[in-house]
Amino acid sequence: MALLEIDTAARGFAPEPITDGEAAAMFRAAVNLFRHWRLTDEQAATLLDMPPRSYGRWKAGQIGRISRDGKARLSNLMGIHKALRIIFREPQRGYDWIHAANTVFAGRSALQVMLGGELTDLMRVRRYLDDERGGW
Repeated sequence: MALLEIDTAARGFAPEPITDGEAAAMFRAAVNLFRHWRLTDEQAATLLDMPPRSYGRWKAGQIGRISRDGKARLSNLMGIHKALRIIFREPQRGYDWIHAANTVFAGRSALQVMLGGELTDLMRVRRYLDDERGGW
């Protein structure tokens, strides 16, 4: 029996870096998501770790260079959204869940956790949701 050849990227489990175009598309999707989550521009800027004025310009379509940290934040936000869409059949329930107190977060909402402002705060919420939905 012959073994299949595995390409080197797959062996190292190294995902391709997020391109600037992909990051810009994720940013536009995040703006829409933030509207569904009923976030203020200040809250959205905190989740993306950017000044509110910059967020306002980007939201208006003047998207600047997205840093590696920004790409990681956007990726985690998209992962949170995906997990909520899998967990809840009705999208509005997922949007509302962000604001609900949760014992897993010591009575705080997922939004309160994420507004801690650190990338690890977004990762914590995403990890919890991925575990709840059964991971991959």
